[in-house]
Amino acid sequence: MLRTIARTTKTAFKDFIGHEASGGYVLMAAAALALVIANSPLAPTYFAVLETHFGVALGPVRLDESVLHWINDGLMALFFLLVGLEIKREVLQGQLSKLSDIVLPGAAALGGVAAPALIFLLFNAGHPASVAGWAIPSATDIAFALGVLALLGPRVPVGLKVFLTAIAIMDDLAAIVIIALFYTAKLHLAALVGAGAVLLALVALNRMKVSRLWPYLMLGLVLWFLVLESGIHATLAGVALAMTIPLRGGDHAPLHRLEHALHKPVAFGVTPLFGLANAGLSFAGVGLAALLDPVPLGVALGLFIGKQVGVFGVSWTLIRMGWARLPRGASLGQLYAVAVLCGIGFTMSLFIGGLAFKDPHLVDETKVGVLAGSLASALAGMAIMRLTSRAPRPAFSGE
Repeated sequence: MLRTIARTTKTAFKDFIGHEASGGYVLMAAAALALVIANSPLAPTYFAVLETHFGVALGPVRLDESVLHWINDGLMALFFLLVGLEIKREVLQGQLSKLSDIVLPGAAALGGVAAPALIFLLFNAGHPASVAGWAIPSATDIAFALGVLALLGPRVPVGLKVFLTAIAIMDDLAAIVIIALFYTAKLHLAALVGAGAVLLALVALNRMKVSRLWPYLMLGLVLWFLVLESGIHATLAGVALAMTIPLRGGDHAPLHRLEHALHKPVAFGVTPLFGLANAGLSFAGVGLAALLDPVPLGVALGLFIGKQVGVFGVSWTLIRMGWARLPRGASLGQLYAVAVLCGIGFTMSLFIGGLAFKDPHLVDETKVGVLAGSLASALAGMAIMRLTSRAPRPAFSGE
């Protein structure tokens, strides 16, 4: 009997790990746990651990950072590496490889970046201290959004999942560009030149058709350190490394091997740990009035209103003008539901908030806005999808 229970448990665990939306569920659980801990007697220990410093020394190189910074600057580089690999694969071989496939999600993603930013600026234009957070509501959390879609079961057409995934990939690409251009500190030329040299070496490995991964990863580690020292955010080293990983060799291409190796550690390790470290918010003294401050109001409405206006507005316009078609098997109502779900912005929104603000109070206000906007988008998106996907009732026959 114990063997049967163990075998059943093992099978269920494998099925859970293999499901595309499972990472989203784990991320949700990590965020909820962070909120519980931050509002419990364990809160002082939780925040003290995040601020604890420890260093790594290798010859003349020494890094000393807090636990929170090791997670956000170090482990999240793996998240960005995986995002970069996915973007490269989709552009060269996947959903974004044809211009006709890019038009609708690409334009919708741009609308979904611009409209939330404008709404945030509308509420924060007169506040110099907070205006730097304009990009916070511009990103969609693909793990969360796909997790919510999975809760709706087979009523969601596959074409809509593909559409949402494509938008999220475009969002991530836009976020990478925004971080590089607008959230870069003072540059250090020597480190930047060194990072450029390492990047050229990585490109040379690709051109020489080196298929082993370890030379790329070793140079990638050096690249991460030099980018960290240069003033550009260190996580962008992961994206730069991803662009040099070869896609030659079919299913056994280095890019496919690395993407497969990273997927579960990132989905079930890196992003939940990021959520656990960054979602902790003490509700002590936080009332409904706190949502009316410029930062949380701009973030929450940017996610909930801006995303659906930008994504659906642009999509509806292109479809109406005949420049694009609805995703396969989807109705206009279902498309609107997905546009609302695009307002679930957790991982990247919190990440950008940490870059935009150094004031802990503004960081906490960002968390309030992200949680409120994401929760509203998830609940409203699910409700709209259920209403628009309901099977039609049979006609009344009089019998």
